[in-house]
Amino acid sequence: MGMGMERDEEELVEGRVRRGRPWHPIRRRLWQALIGTALVAAGLAAGVVWSGRHSAPQQTTSNASTAPGAMPPMPGMLTKAAAPPGDEAVEVSLTPEAVERAGIKTTIVATQTTASGVTVPGTVTTNAYRDTKVNSLVGGVVREVSADLGATVTRGQPLAVILSTELAEAQMKYLSVQAMFEADHQKLVRTEKLVALGAASRQELEDVTVAHAGHSTEAAAARQRLLLLGLTSDQVAGLTDASHVVSDVVVRAPGHGVVIARSVNPGQVVGAAQELFVVTDLRTVWVIGDLFERDFASVKVGSPVTIAIPARPNAVLTGRIAYIDPRVDPATRTAKVRVEVPNRGMELRLGMYVTLEFRTGSGNRSVVVLREAVQAIGDRNVVYIAVEGDDGRFAERPVKLGVVMRDSVEVLEGVKIGDRVVTSGSFFLRGEAGRSR
Repeated sequence: MGMGMERDEEELVEGRVRRGRPWHPIRRRLWQALIGTALVAAGLAAGVVWSGRHSAPQQTTSNASTAPGAMPPMPGMLTKAAAPPGDEAVEVSLTPEAVERAGIKTTIVATQTTASGVTVPGTVTTNAYRDTKVNSLVGGVVREVSADLGATVTRGQPLAVILSTELAEAQMKYLSVQAMFEADHQKLVRTEKLVALGAASRQELEDVTVAHAGHSTEAAAARQRLLLLGLTSDQVAGLTDASHVVSDVVVRAPGHGVVIARSVNPGQVVGAAQELFVVTDLRTVWVIGDLFERDFASVKVGSPVTIAIPARPNAVLTGRIAYIDPRVDPATRTAKVRVEVPNRGMELRLGMYVTLEFRTGSGNRSVVVLREAVQAIGDRNVVYIAVEGDDGRFAERPVKLGVVMRDSVEVLEGVKIGDRVVTSGSFFLRGEAGRSR
């Protein structure tokens, strides 16, 4: 192309010369240089346009931006989206044998009615209204103790036997007063007969009658004292002479219950009215909790309460608030709250720590998972979701938690209804995910 243009130029120059127009050699070289420069510029422009047309598709396919100093992706290489440290999307793949060995179980995420409430710690105590203190009725020496600490007793069951001289003296006095009463009674009968015959005066009859009434009162008092000292009515009725005098006082259980205190042993000297045992009915107990000031307005007497037992996760009891202390502890800024709880199964033991949950709001439907499904990794909580179509793949998914209940927890973000979340074995998957991470 360039050689043809040069020939045309020469012909043009020669034509001009032939037409009689003189052409200076310097001007001719300058003209040739300008024409050559224009041709080179035109060629470069054409090359840029041609190159742009062929490189446009490549720019479209490699439009991904790279960080300064980073190597651009090679053709066909897959790139992974960047994620904050510790928040990578991790999947764990296990063989069926590994799944079985790890004991992995899944449950379907569903909704459950949750209610707002107040949760406070509590301690189990006896129902003070059903505590019965068993005291010694007489002073003496303990000869026998038949009730051990923690034993269940029934009403009237012997607990201890006390050898008492006081009881023996009371019985001898009763015999003496009873003998005087019987003698006065016979004298009264004879005097009445003599008065009827005119052999005795009315004054003598009145004196005998007064003495008889006094001895009758003394005999009744002596009999009642024996009953108070522990003798039964049959024992008192059978007390006719000194050979029937007994010196043993049997201490009996006042009612059904459990012996929670014993302060006496054989051979011990005890006094009258001394405490020997404490028997309480544990079929109902009290749970005492500490209620904070901010919760006073939400909790009322009669409100239902759910009692969770940390030592026995499957045992859940219910009760009602029976009393709220009007006094606030200045050190803890709490008030004592008392809940009366049925305890027929004896799940609650004295001194046991429990959790009281007071419901203060109406229930709402929320997405919940079992508490064992949630694992804490640093400052975040995750669950593991079974991947659909592959029984051996589990995806780690961060979740945002809400209200914590007895055995489940509300999930605000991270899972949806119908997901299969891992419950048993989630701790194992956490360890595998940590190694993968």
